[in-house]
Amino acid sequence: MSDHSSITDSQVLAAMAHPLRRRLLDLLKVNGPATASTLSQHTGEAVGNISHHLRALAGAGLIEEAPELAQDRRERWWRRTSQKLRWSSNDFIHDAAGEAIARALESMNLERQTGHVRRWADQPQSVQERWPHGPFSTETWLHVTDDELAEFAAEIIAVMTRWADRDLPDDGRERESVFAFARAVPGRL
Repeated sequence: MSDHSSITDSQVLAAMAHPLRRRLLDLLKVNGPATASTLSQHTGEAVGNISHHLRALAGAGLIEEAPELAQDRRERWWRRTSQKLRWSSNDFIHDAAGEAIARALESMNLERQTGHVRRWADQPQSVQERWPHGPFSTETWLHVTDDELAEFAAEIIAVMTRWADRDLPDDGRERESVFAFARAVPGRL
């Protein structure tokens, strides 16, 4: 499995442009390799539907079978082929279909990202009290050039990567999955 994959093929992008497939990619990233049955339990979707979407993701090269994890010949385990997926809409500006897919996927990702934040905000106070210090929101306005914004992005991504890829201490403390995202876009007041 590679650490990073840049997507420049619109067909691969199209395979990701489905909410359930994005969720399956997230589950395989956070929880590691899984079977269709396990993924079905996590999503509430039928095993046959999960299998269909896993085949689509595999056909796009986004996941692969992990046969060494199977306990018998009928069991099929799946894992991501890359932990980090990146693409730029600029890679598809000369391909009308690819550009439309990139825009749709960008919109879906924004909904997915804000959905995680909304679900947290909707949690009962008793659940939120378990996290009295960690959850945060921050925003700022910057005055930068495109190159400076790219430098800023690289710094933010490096911090997030350092935390995501760190070795977890064996200190007996329970760690839960936390979704973190950052966006910076040109804007007007």
